[in-house]
Amino acid sequence: MNEIVPRRVAIVGGSGVFGSRLAELLVRDGHHVTVMGRRRAPLEAVATKHGVHYAVVDLRASPLSIFDHAPDAVVDAAGPFQTYGADYALPRLCIERGVHYIDLSDDARFTQGIEALDPMAKAAGCSAVSGASSVPGLSSVVITQLAEGLERLELIESAIVPGNRAPRGVSVIAAILGQLGQVSQVWRGGAQRDAIGWTDRRRVVLAKGLRRWAYFIEVPDIKLFPQHFAARSVMFRAGMELGLLNHSLALIAAIRRRIAFSFPPWLLRLVRFLAALTYPLGSDRGGMRVAVIGYDGDRAVRREWRLIAEAGDGPYIPAVTARSILRRLEQTAPGARPCLAEVTLTEITAAMADLKVTTEIDETPAVTVFQRCLGPDWDRLAKPLRRLARVYDLEVFDGVAQVERGNSLPVRVLSWFIGFPQAGADIPLKVTKTRIDDFERWERDFDGQRFHSRMGPAQDQGRCVEAFGLFRFELDLSVGDGGALEYSMGRGWFWLIPLPRWLLPTCAAREWDEGGVFQFVVALTAPLRAGLIVRYRGHLQPSDEASDIPAR
Repeated sequence: MNEIVPRRVAIVGGSGVFGSRLAELLVRDGHHVTVMGRRRAPLEAVATKHGVHYAVVDLRASPLSIFDHAPDAVVDAAGPFQTYGADYALPRLCIERGVHYIDLSDDARFTQGIEALDPMAKAAGCSAVSGASSVPGLSSVVITQLAEGLERLELIESAIVPGNRAPRGVSVIAAILGQLGQVSQVWRGGAQRDAIGWTDRRRVVLAKGLRRWAYFIEVPDIKLFPQHFAARSVMFRAGMELGLLNHSLALIAAIRRRIAFSFPPWLLRLVRFLAALTYPLGSDRGGMRVAVIGYDGDRAVRREWRLIAEAGDGPYIPAVTARSILRRLEQTAPGARPCLAEVTLTEITAAMADLKVTTEIDETPAVTVFQRCLGPDWDRLAKPLRRLARVYDLEVFDGVAQVERGNSLPVRVLSWFIGFPQAGADIPLKVTKTRIDDFERWERDFDGQRFHSRMGPAQDQGRCVEAFGLFRFELDLSVGDGGALEYSMGRGWFWLIPLPRWLLPTCAAREWDEGGVFQFVVALTAPLRAGLIVRYRGHLQPSDEASDIPAR
C-alpha cells in the first residue's frame, strides 16, 4: 500500500454504528478526525474511545458550522437517506467550498440523483461520491472483478446477512421498515418488474454451516447496476440471523400490503429495543455474498465472492469503501456521482487487512434446471426450446393458447383445486419462469386465469419433477426428431404418499420448434376413465417487454 496522506475528515453521524467505526479506521490510518452530531454524550464517548475530536452540530439549524474545522473531506454517515430531500444541501455546501464529499447512502433515489451536482463539482475541482458503503460502493467493486472477461451478464445478485449481535442503528432500522410491503421497480429478465419489500426469500450459503435466509430489499444497486453493468437481471437481498426476526418482518410486510401505515420515531425506537432483546440468541458472525452469471464465449459460468466477518467486525464493512477512497483521495476524479467501482478490489482487500474478515472467490458452471434434468440431451434440443428453458433468474414469455376442459364432476373439482383455465380459443397467454435455488416456479396466465407449478430435477437424469400444491409428479423426458421435447408420466405422490399407478393421471406433452417459434401441446387425462382433465396448446416467444442487453 502506498503511504497514506493524512487528511482532516469530518464525519457527520460520527457517533452512529457505522460513523464511529469509520472514525476508528481513519484514526488507524493517521487521519485527523472530527465526529459530529446533535447529541454531545455519544460524541464524547466516541472521541474518548478513539482519540478524535468532536463537535455538536445541527445540520438543519447551522450546517455551516461543519466547516469551522476546515475539513479536507466530509463524510455523511448519518441518514436515513430515504428521508433526505432532493436539494442535496450538504454536498452542495461542500462543493461550494471545494471540500470533498462522501456518504454512506443506502437509498437508491438519493445515490442516483447526486449526478445532478456533477457539473458543479467538476467546476469546483472536488468530488462528491454517494453510496460509499457495502452497496453500491463495495458490491460494484466486486462485480467489476467478477465480470472481467464475460461477454454479457445474465444475473447480478447480492446479499448481506449480518450476525444477530451486530448493532442496529435507528437509520438502518428505519430504512428496512420503510420498505416492508412496499412495491419497488426492479430490472429482471430484461424489463422493469414489481418487487415487494421483504419477499422473494432465498437461501444464502456463505460457508459450510453458515446459511441464512435473505429477502428482497431495494438498495442503489437495483437502480444503478442494470445500465452500468449491462445486466439482464439485478437483485439484492438482506436477512437476519434469527428466523423469528425474519418472519416478523415478513408478517409486517404482508400486513402493510393491505393496510398502509408508517413508522413514527417512537415506534422505530420500540422496534430497536425489542430487537435488542434478542441479542443473546444469535452470534457475532455475518457476511456478504456477491454473484454474477455470465457468458465466457459459449460457456455460462457463475462467479461468486463471499465475505465472512468474525468476532463482531461485520459493522466495519460498510465503512471500508470510504476508508479506501480517503486513502487515495488525491486520485479521486472531480465530479459528483454514485460510488461505482471507485476503487479496486485490491484496495478494498488492503482496507480490510486489519479486520477479522475472510473472503474467497470461486467459479462454477451455470447450469439451468432443464440442463440438469436432461443431461447430455440438452444439446439436442431445438434452439427455441433451449431459449425458453434457459432461466437464470426470471424470464417472461408471451403467446396464444387454445384450451379444452373435461366436464365430469371429479375433473371439475380437480381443475378448480389446481386452477386450470376455462376452455376457450385464442386466449392470450403469459408464462413467467422464476429460478429459485434448484427449481423453477412456472406461472401460466391465461388472460387472467392463473395457475402455477414448481419444476425441478429428479434424482435421475432424463426426468423432472413437477409439483402442483400437495401433488408431485415425476415425468420422463425424451428428446425426439428435430429437437422436440416429450413428457410422459412416471410416478406421483400426494404429499408424501405414493400414488398407485391406477390413480395417476396420464400426461402427454410435447414441445417443438416450428419455423423458429416455440410450439407446445399438453394433455392431462384423469385416472379411472374419468376423461380429459385439460388440454392446452399454442405457441410462445420471449416477451416483447424485455430488452436485449448489449454485450459488455
